[in-house]
Amino acid sequence: MASFLRLHPTDNVVVAVAGLIPGDIVDDVKILRRIPPGHKAAVRPIKKDEPALKFGQIIGFANQDIAPGDWVHEHNIGFHAVDRDYQFEVDARDPAPLSGATFQGYRRANGKFGTRNYLGILTSVNCSATVARIIAREVDKSGLLDDYPDIDGVIPLVHGHGCGMDSKGEGYEVLKRTQWGYAANPNMGAVLMVGLGCETFQIARWKQAYNIAESDTFRSLTIQDSGGTQKAIEAGIAAVRDLLPAAAGVKRETAPASELMLALQCGGSDGYSGITANPALGAAVDLLVAHGGTAILSETPEIYGAEHLLTRRAAPDVGKKLIERIRWWEDYTSRNAGSMNNNPSPGNKAGGLTTILEKSLGAAAKGGTTRLKAVVEYAEPVNTKGFVFMDTPGYDPVSATGQVAGGANILCFTTGRGSAYGCKPTPSIKLATNTPVYERMIDDMDINCGDVLDGVSIQDKGKEIFEHILKIASGMRSKSEKLGYGDAEFVPWQIGATM
Repeated sequence: MASFLRLHPTDNVVVAVAGLIPGDIVDDVKILRRIPPGHKAAVRPIKKDEPALKFGQIIGFANQDIAPGDWVHEHNIGFHAVDRDYQFEVDARDPAPLSGATFQGYRRANGKFGTRNYLGILTSVNCSATVARIIAREVDKSGLLDDYPDIDGVIPLVHGHGCGMDSKGEGYEVLKRTQWGYAANPNMGAVLMVGLGCETFQIARWKQAYNIAESDTFRSLTIQDSGGTQKAIEAGIAAVRDLLPAAAGVKRETAPASELMLALQCGGSDGYSGITANPALGAAVDLLVAHGGTAILSETPEIYGAEHLLTRRAAPDVGKKLIERIRWWEDYTSRNAGSMNNNPSPGNKAGGLTTILEKSLGAAAKGGTTRLKAVVEYAEPVNTKGFVFMDTPGYDPVSATGQVAGGANILCFTTGRGSAYGCKPTPSIKLATNTPVYERMIDDMDINCGDVLDGVSIQDKGKEIFEHILKIASGMRSKSEKLGYGDAEFVPWQIGATM
């Protein structure tokens, strides 16, 4: 293992792999103070107001003179907006097509394939959340599922919204898309929608918008029309009993990897994220895209400062749509007295990330190297094959909820600090950026990407991840599934005033 990494010839900082101490020699420079693992050391003088460079890109600006050998972090590096050179298509690359990779999935009536087979209980409003949870609990206790081994479970997906909102605003539209996206996700075998009855988000209006009819795979009810809580619970259990046979009527069959839609997430990132797990996941994305599949990069605030690298891979109309979303976020944070540099979090900074510019450069690596084919709104159905971008917040549960609503049937999540996350109905695969976190949280982590620092190539690690994706898609349970994560991670993006 090298003691440090220079990530680009023009960089004036290097990354300490396992930590550095005073007197260590790095690139002919004597280290002046302790540099924690994953953090940065200056290898050239950086004068006040000059940029710090990592990955060959600006990650911040010196707020004081920084001597060679000194620690480079938030005490001497600051953030301010940078004018970026937006170009289009200059780095657009279409991979050579590959074939032969398959998984065992559930074919749905619309031709799409699921990797799981859940019966979901959705709620129109927070007021019906308790009833939905009790229905799921009572079904589980009753033993009803014993006769349906092909059902992965009955999951209540509840939220804290649905009323006290504008019935015609952006927030309503986002919730409407999100609910429909979950109901239509190919990992759902059947759905029960439960409401109160008087809320802003009316089930009847939602059904009409998407031409949803009561059927052997969809039912709906409200507490008020059912005659109260207890009767609604009884009606819900009866509805689940009626839905189970149709949901269990599908069996796994061979499907091409082109039927996979992979959500890309990172959380609890550290100084290794952009060096190990994120580029390795990017290599797996390139393989999936070459096989005709789809990968969704998201978390718009966490590609801020790296979006110009994505526009270079996009046609002008696609790239300009991404820039429009960046401008929306700049205005959104300004209106709410925030900053795009509110991120990184304290944990990210402790792991070696200093500014959002640095974090974004590493986060964008999850998207691989192929052409950016489309930019979609939050929870909008993803109908384009290949590498796409969805506009979402950086908060992982909200972002992943949008991706699943868009159609993602599998998810990969990189983490350096040790994120505890799972997702239903879409299985989540955890990729550790460093070996200590992988070993310390072995029950949570699916794949160790820390061995990239020991010499495993990014391409070989990408192949390992791709093969693991196929196994999980075929029914092997991920670590987060074994731990029971996923019921509480349905968090639709709440935009607008609560009234």
